Amino acid sequence: MTLPDAPRFGILIVAAGRGERAGVHPDGPKQYRLIGGVPVITHSVKKFAAWKHTARIVIAIHADDEDLYASCKTTFPEGPAIETVLGGATRQASVLNGLEALESSGITHVMIHDAVRPFFTSGMLNAILAAHVEGEKAVLPVCPVADTLKRATEDFYIEGTVSRTGLYAAQTPQSFDYPMILAGHRAAAAVGLTDFTDDAAIAEWQDIRVKLVEGDRENIKLTLERDIELADEKLMRNHLPDVRTGNGYDVHQLEPGDGVILCGVKIPHDQRLRGHSDADVALHALTDALLATCGAGDIGDHFPPSDPQWKGAASRIFLEHAAKIVRDHGGTIMNADVSIIAEAPKIGPHRESMRNMLAEMLDIELERCSVKATTNEKIGFVGRGEGIAAIATATVVYGRKPQ
Repeated sequence: MTLPDAPRFGILIVAAGRGERAGVHPDGPKQYRLIGGVPVITHSVKKFAAWKHTARIVIAIHADDEDLYASCKTTFPEGPAIETVLGGATRQASVLNGLEALESSGITHVMIHDAVRPFFTSGMLNAILAAHVEGEKAVLPVCPVADTLKRATEDFYIEGTVSRTGLYAAQTPQSFDYPMILAGHRAAAAVGLTDFTDDAAIAEWQDIRVKLVEGDRENIKLTLERDIELADEKLMRNHLPDVRTGNGYDVHQLEPGDGVILCGVKIPHDQRLRGHSDADVALHALTDALLATCGAGDIGDHFPPSDPQWKGAASRIFLEHAAKIVRDHGGTIMNADVSIIAEAPKIGPHRESMRNMLAEMLDIELERCSVKATTNEKIGFVGRGEGIAAIATATVVYGRKPQ
């Protein structure tokens, strides 16, 4: 038998386990804990979603984890349809529930994968596919056993050494002809056999030959707390920091008045800045710079000047709102730099007050806030004293959302 020209693979991710050996954690069972900034299960979902032969994904979860899973789904990529089913009392029962959910999907083959194995590769998936193309009904990725194996007595003494010849450690995803493995799971359940340790064992029980393909020693199962810590360290070492820089520019016209507001500080002057709000040109530029780091539009999108509620409003409202948007997107504000271009008034005497205001509004250290000023050498509208301009730059590091 060969596969049709357009193979249809269903993917069943088993995520209903409790993971007691990994200990109790605020994030829940190990499949929901963060490695590299996202839940363990998300790494598997992303890889399967990116594989071009994936037609459908089913995830079996524990009934107690529905809220955890709902939150986790926000990290899943777009791609093939993802369906959720509740698991059973055992892994075997959870797999059967997931297989039955795929029955009307039109798939020809199914890969069954433990959610806590996030390090499989597309190369492994392609090797499994190639074996099916050659007519294999069941395919199992394995690694040869490298450690010396000892058989122990009940009181924990060595009874003998086990030869490693022909011994292999099984991994997932394990892949099967879909009707065959569905029938096998149903048959095992019907006769009360519940102690199969993996799905390849179901195929063996059916007298189906299981083809072995080369696995990957990196494709470990995260079992203990230390496994999760090491996985996180590995991903963070390989993960370039997501540092983004946003720029903002604003200008406001001057008119007769009693002072200008810049970076939230009122500076006495014989003019004021014209604008719908308090016209703080410096904070307006910095607001745009922050919004730019997460593609959140500009200040006019959030606070349109046509809206009367913002008439005369303090511009710190705008800046603090932009900072919240950045943090909601998982950003940490690292630096804020504002350059004010004005012939008058003098900015120098007020610079430290401005920096302190920025630090307070952004809730960052003072050393991360910079305010500079320059004139326009009597050139242009600024040089003629018709207005004040500001250029702002914000640096934000994106990564884990605050816990």
